[in-house]
Amino acid sequence: MRGIAGAGIFALAWLFQLNGSASAQPAVSVGCRASASAAGTQVWRCDNGITIVAENGARFELKDANRDGHIDSVELSSKALLIEVPKKPGGNPFKVLTPQAIAAVRGTKWAVDVAEAKTAVFVADGRVGVSRRARGRGVVLGPGQGVDVEATGPLTVKTWGQPRVDALMARLGQ
Repeated sequence: MRGIAGAGIFALAWLFQLNGSASAQPAVSVGCRASASAAGTQVWRCDNGITIVAENGARFELKDANRDGHIDSVELSSKALLIEVPKKPGGNPFKVLTPQAIAAVRGTKWAVDVAEAKTAVFVADGRVGVSRRARGRGVVLGPGQGVDVEATGPLTVKTWGQPRVDALMARLGQ
């Protein structure tokens, strides 16, 4: 992908996996429908406007913490998701929880990638707050920025180089 905006990333992606299965499961109870793409990813379209693109083999679970019938978070344990959340005034932010990090947003497009003992978060559009899952001071990412979250060490916001962005987006079929 030459440029995120130029590539027309329009979908959000969530990867949902149950019982160790590599295939996505329908999430009817949280108002989402899955479809496969030609790139080998799965695209989840949810009735509250959230779109999730899941890398092939990603492991995640869609959550409805307030039990209103709509997803409000996702628990990602491996591989990558590309997420798009429409802007909405007020309310609770949408969250992606990984073993290392929590990424929260009210409206934007971003990717979260879990590998080994690290979570990488990249923002394509908008702003995303990122903090360690176990407490600590967080950071806010803007367009083109990312952060690698490990068990220790500072959360350092960096502008990602195009090769790193392209590699992640290619895994997500973008």
